[in-house]
Amino acid sequence: MQMEKTLKRVWDVISTIVVVIVVIFAILLVGVRLFGVQVYSVISGSMEPEYPVGSLIYVKEVDPSKIEVNDVITYVLPNDMPSTHRVIKIDAEKQLFYTKGDANKTEDGAPVHFNNLIGTPVFKIPCLGYVAYYIQHPPGMYIAIAAGAVLLILVFLPDLFKKDKKKDEHPTKQMGI
Repeated sequence: MQMEKTLKRVWDVISTIVVVIVVIFAILLVGVRLFGVQVYSVISGSMEPEYPVGSLIYVKEVDPSKIEVNDVITYVLPNDMPSTHRVIKIDAEKQLFYTKGDANKTEDGAPVHFNNLIGTPVFKIPCLGYVAYYIQHPPGMYIAIAAGAVLLILVFLPDLFKKDKKKDEHPTKQMGI
């Protein structure tokens, strides 16, 4: 009986920790959108060492007129892929940013129009981008959904067995007689 109680306490602690980790991860990936922040995974080394490959960057929308030379911006490329590079020159009249990755030797081939600006990175978490990128695409997405389902089952499993045990007990024991 004592061993059973100890196992239940250990199970409760472990399941609570797992749920807290999942909630924190969900907030880091999705919850920040409530504050107007978008999340992107860094998949190239063009901005190393400031934004290492595998980092998760949090990008806040900003007015293009507030951008200055040497600011880092996130923008949409013509192929609809987001990119993050440093502004090296601004042509306000034509509404163009000229950009370059910190690790690149030459500036980017095409300027970025003000309309393609997403915002500026305000925060980064190294390595979390690998996980985010993985769970946003199959098969990682399927694994994440399955893991969530298993987690829910495991959280409620002890309660299901507890109810079954009470049904198996003699009715007088349940009433305390």
